[in-house]
Amino acid sequence: MSDNKAKVSRRNFLLALGAGGAAGGAAIVARSVRSVAQAQPVATGDDKKSTKGYHASAHIRNYYRTAKV
Repeated sequence: MSDNKAKVSRRNFLLALGAGGAAGGAAIVARSVRSVAQAQPVATGDDKKSTKGYHASAHIRNYYRTAKV
C-alpha cells in the first residue's frame, strides 16, 4: 500500500515539475516578446530609406559569399 502511495506521489511531483517548467518558459517568452515590442522604433514617413524593403547590405553580401557551395 505504501509502495503505491509513493508512486502516486512521485507522479504528482513530476507532473508539477513539468507544469511549472512550462509555465516558467511561457512567462519568459511573454516577457521577452513584450520587451522586444517596446524596443522596436515605429517607422514614420520621414525615414523612407529604412522602409524601402530589401537591400543588399555588406552583412547580407558577406552571408551570400560564405553560403556558396
